[in-house]
Amino acid sequence: MSAWKPVCLVSDIPRQGARILQRQGLPDVAIFRTGENQIFALVDRCPHKGGPLSQGMLIGDKVACPLHNWHIDLATGEAVAPDQGCAARFQIRLEHEQVLLDETELQCLGKI
Repeated sequence: MSAWKPVCLVSDIPRQGARILQRQGLPDVAIFRTGENQIFALVDRCPHKGGPLSQGMLIGDKVACPLHNWHIDLATGEAVAPDQGCAARFQIRLEHEQVLLDETELQCLGKI
């Protein structure tokens, strides 16, 4: 059974933007909010050259890496073809405008 950790409110994430959750000894987590108010979380590192996805532009349900314009699907973390690669994706739970992430995933996903 998963333990869920509250990390922020939906309103703390700019619409069509991201908020960064820092982790000790692990890559940051980028928590995205689309224009349609959907919430996603990925490791804040593009699978191509490690660019900060949190600084990329949201285009629908994808984020464009600010370094080389790779598009990453927010729901899966997969690069959009023809590019290949994957950014680790985190499960999200929303409760009364509170964004929660799985504690186990926070402790291990995205290790270098």
